Amino acid sequence: MRNTEKFGIVSLPIFIILYLAFTIHAVTIDTDGRKWITDVGSEYLSATGNSKTSKAATQDPSVPKVPYLNARVFYSNFTYSIPIVAGWKFVRLYFNPASYAGLNPSDGVFSVTVGSYTLFKNFGAAQIAKAMNFAFLFKEYSINVDGATLNISFAPSTKAPKAYVFVNGIEIMSMPDIYSSTDGTLMIVGQKSPFYIGNSTALEKFYRLNVGGYPISPSHDTGLYRHWEDDLSYIYGVAFGVSYSGYPNMMIQYPLSMPTYVAPLDVYSSARSMEPYPQINVNYNLTWVFSVNFRFSYLVRLHFCEIWSIITKINQVVFDIFLYIQTAKSQVDVIAWAGVELGAVGQNGVPVYKDYVVIIPNGSPQQDMWLELHPNTVAKPTNYDVILNGVEIFKVNDSNGNLAGLNPISDVTNPIRARPLFGDCKIKSQKAIIIGGVSCGIVLVLVIGFFLIAASHRWHGKDSSARVVSSGWHQELERGFTKNLCCHFSFVEINIATKNFDEALLLGVGGFGKVYKGEIDGGATKVAMKRGNPQSDHRTGGC
Repeated sequence: MRNTEKFGIVSLPIFIILYLAFTIHAVTIDTDGRKWITDVGSEYLSATGNSKTSKAATQDPSVPKVPYLNARVFYSNFTYSIPIVAGWKFVRLYFNPASYAGLNPSDGVFSVTVGSYTLFKNFGAAQIAKAMNFAFLFKEYSINVDGATLNISFAPSTKAPKAYVFVNGIEIMSMPDIYSSTDGTLMIVGQKSPFYIGNSTALEKFYRLNVGGYPISPSHDTGLYRHWEDDLSYIYGVAFGVSYSGYPNMMIQYPLSMPTYVAPLDVYSSARSMEPYPQINVNYNLTWVFSVNFRFSYLVRLHFCEIWSIITKINQVVFDIFLYIQTAKSQVDVIAWAGVELGAVGQNGVPVYKDYVVIIPNGSPQQDMWLELHPNTVAKPTNYDVILNGVEIFKVNDSNGNLAGLNPISDVTNPIRARPLFGDCKIKSQKAIIIGGVSCGIVLVLVIGFFLIAASHRWHGKDSSARVVSSGWHQELERGFTKNLCCHFSFVEINIATKNFDEALLLGVGGFGKVYKGEIDGGATKVAMKRGNPQSDHRTGGC
């Protein structure tokens, strides 16, 4: 069927080729209002092949019924042949690693190809879900299809004697060409060489984050049904900076050179920046960490939009971008970028995005890609600060058309590295372990200190109208943003959580004081709490 989705000033024809789920019903509707059809008796199924449909023997409460309740199980090689209109397609695959037809979930090990591209080899969904503590898995690819048929082939692993294939849902959707770069302007970080992404390139979405804001469900995307996570779980250490919103007074104005379907308004209407203390900001980086596979190239798209009302001129906020411990861009000025896009004087409320390519060399199969932002002092800006609104990271196929990486190994001692390598997922209820971060009711004593004194301090030696925590923070409270993320704890409760700051629970020591491991919710949630050092020159206001 053909739908035309309207995106602000741009009307984009979207060809919805197929929403395909494996259910016993002719049509089912998911929580985003999308209709899924059954493959039973459909023209997409091969007339031959040993397969059956089956309902999951058990279903985690966090797993949506559509499309994850039912699956098709294959015991031999199998291909879906789907008629399409040539062009770029989102190919999305859905997996719930439960038991089907009495089979052992651990034997569900298989490979998948789409045309000439290998999406994954010896993919063990149950192994991944167990290692990463996920209830279900979702993988998204962007692939250009030249012909009139899209073939998706599944093959049980030859390395497992009882291997079989299962899949819960397949979604195929036409998409605009929004990630290609063939003009030589896309550069490899750390090199002077251009990188080309064209019709022969396939991409696997690894991460898509709404930085400083809410998760964005597919139904609230720009009509492309992408899911955007929040960024809290990817921030390194305890330096979270501050998140804030431009609502309700900031109007977002997409430049004419940028289609509005690149990212939704909600991405550009929220952001994360540093604290309102220049002497602190110049001594650390605001950092996110992403687990990636070695021997692949990655397209990193960063979204920016200055939404603080008093940041309106160039050289007010200037910062550097580092990727994989290399300089991606120095002296970034979002207002200046906005002026280039507008062809006029820069202003706030104007979205821009920038693409970079990072090549991950040989080494450990699972490596950390660090994204770091640091205030640039060379330009002598008015404010020592940074800003980021969104992040997208895609794996690029290698020279053999391969996108398959090794199945990840869990590292429960480092939750940042234990994030998904396979697109979106759902962490099992009440089982996530987060050390040194914020997770549904964690407040670091250090952060509390920042918020308490933010309203009464300004940046020494800087513009007194600079970005202040209290204003943005109260805007979030009005929107209910922080109510679901943080709770306040008394000093007595903190003492109990850390066993009176037991030195046996010490995680580390920094310039602000000591960081202790603790437990809340009756031991169900692990937390990190920093106790401020009264002798520290940083004066954080901590305990």
